[in-house]
Amino acid sequence: MKTDIQIENLKCGGCAATIKKGISAINGVNDIDINVEKSIVSITSENVNLDEIKKKLSQLGYPEVGDKNTLVHKAKSFVSCAVGRIES
Repeated sequence: MKTDIQIENLKCGGCAATIKKGISAINGVNDIDINVEKSIVSITSENVNLDEIKKKLSQLGYPEVGDKNTLVHKAKSFVSCAVGRIES
């Protein structure tokens, strides 16, 4: 099953690297494609709870568009971005 999720706070390849690493850790996720320009995360998975994926994105600082995008989310996304740049 392929699912597209539009998210907040996605700025660069560093953000994308952090998201890929975080979402890949969820059992059942087969593939992740991230469109930085459109802020869309495309996930191909088998029997994965979509709420679990959205929760993980929010924990990383990238909530789904329409959810609360708090100052905490924004701060986490900046940290995730920096970590992603270092690790990529």
